[in-house]
Amino acid sequence: MHPSLVCYRDKLHRSLRPLLFPPLVRRNVAAKSCGTKPFTTHEAVGLFLRAHRSDVSPLDDSTLSSILRLCGALSDVVFGKQLHSLCVKYDQDKALSVGTSLLGMYAKCHSIEDAAKVFDGMPERNAVAWTTLIAGRTQCGSRESVPELFFRMQVEGFWPNPLTFSGVLAAAAADRAIEQGKRVHGQLIKFGYRSTVFVCNSLINMYSKCGQVEESVLVFERMENRDAVSWNSMIAGLVSNGRDLEALQHFYQMRLLGVKPTQLSFATVVKLCANLKQLDFARQLHSCVAKEGYGSDGNIMTALMVVYSKCNKLEDAYALFSSMEGARNVVSWTAIISGYIQNGDAARAAVLFGQMRKDYVEPNDFTYSVILTTSPTISPFEIHAQVIKSNYQHAPSVGTALLAAYSKIGNTRDALSIFVRIEDKDIVAWSAMLACYAQAGDCEGAVKLFEEMGKKKVRPNEFTLSSVINASTCPTAAADQGKQFHAISIKYRYHNFLCVSSALLTMYAKKGCIESAQKVFERQLVRDLVSWNSMVSGFAQHGYGKKALKIFKQMEDQGMEMDGITFIGVLSACTHAGLVEEGRRNFDSMVKDHQISPTDEHYSCMVDLYSRAGKLEEAMSLVQGMPYPAGTTVWRTLLSACRLHKNIELGKLAAEKLITMEPQDSAAYVLLSNIYATARRWDERASVRKLMDERKVKKEAGRSWIQVKNKVHSFVASDRVHPMSDKIYEKLEDMLSRLKGEGYKPDTEYVLHEMEEEQKEDMLFRHSEKLALAFGLMVTPECAPIHIVKNLRICGDCHTVMKMVSDVEGREIVVRDSTRFHHFMGGSCSCGDYW
Repeated sequence: MHPSLVCYRDKLHRSLRPLLFPPLVRRNVAAKSCGTKPFTTHEAVGLFLRAHRSDVSPLDDSTLSSILRLCGALSDVVFGKQLHSLCVKYDQDKALSVGTSLLGMYAKCHSIEDAAKVFDGMPERNAVAWTTLIAGRTQCGSRESVPELFFRMQVEGFWPNPLTFSGVLAAAAADRAIEQGKRVHGQLIKFGYRSTVFVCNSLINMYSKCGQVEESVLVFERMENRDAVSWNSMIAGLVSNGRDLEALQHFYQMRLLGVKPTQLSFATVVKLCANLKQLDFARQLHSCVAKEGYGSDGNIMTALMVVYSKCNKLEDAYALFSSMEGARNVVSWTAIISGYIQNGDAARAAVLFGQMRKDYVEPNDFTYSVILTTSPTISPFEIHAQVIKSNYQHAPSVGTALLAAYSKIGNTRDALSIFVRIEDKDIVAWSAMLACYAQAGDCEGAVKLFEEMGKKKVRPNEFTLSSVINASTCPTAAADQGKQFHAISIKYRYHNFLCVSSALLTMYAKKGCIESAQKVFERQLVRDLVSWNSMVSGFAQHGYGKKALKIFKQMEDQGMEMDGITFIGVLSACTHAGLVEEGRRNFDSMVKDHQISPTDEHYSCMVDLYSRAGKLEEAMSLVQGMPYPAGTTVWRTLLSACRLHKNIELGKLAAEKLITMEPQDSAAYVLLSNIYATARRWDERASVRKLMDERKVKKEAGRSWIQVKNKVHSFVASDRVHPMSDKIYEKLEDMLSRLKGEGYKPDTEYVLHEMEEEQKEDMLFRHSEKLALAFGLMVTPECAPIHIVKNLRICGDCHTVMKMVSDVEGREIVVRDSTRFHHFMGGSCSCGDYW
């Protein structure tokens, strides 16, 4: 051989020798003795390939074991399989060290099936091989077989070592399998590993992830020796279980004992500051991070940005972000974008999102999920196009965010198309789609989707049920549908969850079952503001003003922090009960005591309160004294009051204001024409109707619904479409004949047309709510209550008929009109004829 080749071969042998001895220390010493730097993984693999091609080194088990471990570090399964072929070629695949290295290599390359085949083909095994397979199963997500492997290992006579226990505990932690974890805990005590530090660390992690934080604290306190990982595991476990203050105490104790915090320690505690919004402590940690030399750590800097954002210090967050130039990644970009969104600056978030793309940083699924929450400020259509281009449209988190974005703009159709395309739909995606149907008031769509969930064996959670219950509150939904979902929530034991019980309370209140709503309210173990507000508003809508005010008094006694919605309910209760002074006092209290600025709805309630009591001058004075121009809600309320009290001039003013603001809203024209009709000013009424025709404004037709046996029947005035129309009119004639015998006289003042008295009576006779009532009397059991929904305000004559029928027939009749509920029973109504 040429001398130069001999020299090169010897040099290559010297360089390769450290690679053939796995211990890192020996490798580094050998490298220094050769006058070279320690090899990187890629350099070592390249050196092996050159040596193998030059045939300067035998492929023994030590060499192959070493190079297989390096291949595992690279996660290159193709190269690993080539090495496996070499092992077979040189008859080294049966060697215990090579087999174990093959196991580890395939596990790190996430090819667990290949690892299992290697394991099954090993003629000889040891505890290391068993442990490697168990760890591989855990890392690759195939954890269901770990307990069986652990049991088989002992049956075949191999004692678990600390690493074995660590792997099995990791599997139990990932699956939240607390019983399995406890059994392993018992066994490791039996084998004498209870004082091994990293086994105890695994125990702390397992108990924390299974929600057994008290057990993890006990393990931690009984440890004779602790390392930084022990402290980090304990702090992280406390944080994940919501025990933030205890986590801070442990961090403080860690510093007192002289344990130097690691990067993970700082990252965890900084995140903790974000949860507690502890700005001052976060600043102190920031200083410590810089002092310890971790100022360039991206995870810590990103965590600090999140703290500053949550503490409304966007300038500091952005300054920190700017200082990371050259070290920014998708996580830091997403954090700063999210910070601006959380602080209500969607426009700035959009600019940063565009800058991120210009800097060639590709958004990930979380980035898209965050930016989509800005809908409708940022169009979901634009983001959707980028999502498709980046191939994230099938990711559950992005799909769910897209779905929610389309829901916000009322686009149920596109939301459903997104939902259908989501692969591996999780419960969050199902819940989001149900919430979309609930927001759109599509009970039928929500019910069908919920049934599809059942067919696919997807177990609902509390949010799923609260969404579908909310969907069942729409006026046309079957009355019993909500009760069925209530039963399902009890079956799954979610009925006491706050979001579910609040949804049930609201559903019963909106479906006319105020007694059931009250029972749900009384059984709530915990109540939030939504529950209290729903109960106050429910009683108010059903005409039980005093009960609503009693609930409000309980809120005050318990020191509840109220909001504007609370006072809308309270003022509505005063309005329906005619409690003018009580309403005025609560309005003043809202402004002075609770510092809540009145909205259009609050002023509308006060205008309604004064107007119903005939105090139109006070109502108008309130409108003129508003700090901003009155909106449509206020003028519509005033106009309705003018119709009731026949105040033509004020009604004309209110109508003009309303028509100017909403020229296509039929309510203003209809109410004004009714005012003229009541005053018998037919020419002016005709002028208003002509104006409607010229502007092509369509009057909303009066419609009533009644649900019988899960089917909704709809009626309009003079309806002849229903298949039972002939029998309905026969029943109606018989019913009115009986009522006339009891003293009923049609109130033709509610017919606002110029015609003969007989024609007016005939028009009253054919009102939609009367048709629905007659149908209900025909097809429902004699003792069953009758529930009717009407899209407009019930007229006075129909109100009288309902009262009399409830007495003559001995039936409870519940009518939900456009403003409130009316409970008719024994000849009287819950509204006290004040509506």
